[in-house]
Amino acid sequence: MKTPLVINDFIDRAAFVFRERKGIIDEDDQPGGSLGELTNSDVDRMSKSMAAALDELGIGFGERVAIVSKNAARMLISFFGVTSHGRILVPINFRLQRSEITYIVQHSDASLLLIDPELEEMLADVPCPKTIVLNGESDDLLFRNTSTPAACHSDEDALATINYTSGTTARPKGVQLTHRNLWINATVFGLHTGVNERDVYLHTLPMFHCNGWGMPFVLAGMGAQQIVLRQVDGQRILQLIEQHGVTLLCGAPTVAVMILQAAQTWDGPIPGHGRVRIVVAGAPPPTEVILRIQNELGWEFIQIYGLTETSPLLTVNRERSEDDQLEPETRARKLGRAGAPALGVSLKTDHDGEVLARGNVVLDAYWSDPDATARALKDDWFHTGDGGTIDTEGFLTISDRKKDVIITGGENVSSIEVEDTLFSHPAVAEVAVVATPDRKWGETVTALVVLKPESTANESELIEYSRSRLAHFKCPTSVIFRPELPRTATGKLQKYKLRESLWTDDK
Repeated sequence: MKTPLVINDFIDRAAFVFRERKGIIDEDDQPGGSLGELTNSDVDRMSKSMAAALDELGIGFGERVAIVSKNAARMLISFFGVTSHGRILVPINFRLQRSEITYIVQHSDASLLLIDPELEEMLADVPCPKTIVLNGESDDLLFRNTSTPAACHSDEDALATINYTSGTTARPKGVQLTHRNLWINATVFGLHTGVNERDVYLHTLPMFHCNGWGMPFVLAGMGAQQIVLRQVDGQRILQLIEQHGVTLLCGAPTVAVMILQAAQTWDGPIPGHGRVRIVVAGAPPPTEVILRIQNELGWEFIQIYGLTETSPLLTVNRERSEDDQLEPETRARKLGRAGAPALGVSLKTDHDGEVLARGNVVLDAYWSDPDATARALKDDWFHTGDGGTIDTEGFLTISDRKKDVIITGGENVSSIEVEDTLFSHPAVAEVAVVATPDRKWGETVTALVVLKPESTANESELIEYSRSRLAHFKCPTSVIFRPELPRTATGKLQKYKLRESLWTDDK
């Protein structure tokens, strides 16, 4: 017997096995009014209500429903209300400019646009056949509709979502992910991170990003509670972990740093000590950050690597029993690797050092972009655009985005290695290392640094610090101090913006 792997499976199991258990706890101060505590039965009913509303609005099967929202229970329900009933969800980064959001809505040919009330004014005139603001006034239509939704044929190869790349290079591309892609990603992610019915998950990760990495699906299917966090704040995160007994959260290294900073002024034992698992991705975190998560917070650190195009999970790195006898710093350094291939994933590097991947989580195609699809899936491997190496233990280490490799005097320099070194300086809060033009060497290494509050360090001090730890050709030849560094909503450094400002004039 063979049955299709579809998103419906996760919410159906939640409603059948864990019907009266709390499934979602919404943030208290949602601008459209909090939905409060919802049982899995409530979530199932509201998902079906949303599907019935789409029927009444004339949104047919296969049509796109775009949503621009900060983390909210209404958005979380849309992952089931839209995808489980034959439509295609298009979650959009709420931090994009109006023009960028307009491009995605139009490029995806969305039939309906759902808008967070906080963004209503900015997005009021974004062209779309139908627009609904999630302000509470639309709840009767979307979440309290008692009509029975139209029956939908289950097809695991049907598109479930179109997720647009973060736009760190040129126009974002629409990544087509099928029900099968998302089902397998969610299941494998849950297996590797040990998701179970006793887990309490805190949504520190933006839900729009790779569908919350698939966590909304696996958590529902396993009966875990989902706590909605609208605005990332270190102090608030610690409060919610203490209040709800949180055991699991995900985020970029910047989220981890915010939590570590908040812990410095926390009164009493750190919440979640010995209980919390934090899953980090988006950039290799400095070794010091990993050590502090383990020692100061008492949390388990898990690193993953993936892309929007891979649903996203490609690798996982958790501490292994083989490493138990190693020194803490050595174990932390090993955790800084991207990880070993997740179950069902094959990895290799080509002659240029680019990481190639194959597996059931790889995108179906780029929406309306056959040329980009052909390039990305050339020779039946997905080309990640990341440079890396695979060691004798089978673990992948990302050396750089291909464009972030600095070639100075014929030598390749990994910006990540230089960043890790500078970050270990006690005065450095954030750092980005990029190439800048140099007439003699072609490119030279430049560091952009944000100092910690009340800390001081000058350019020569940081250069000498790196020269004492790295081969001299790898070290910055200049340091530029900035009040902040540009990042995407998920914490990725937008190095293209830094390069744009530094490559205007040759040295």
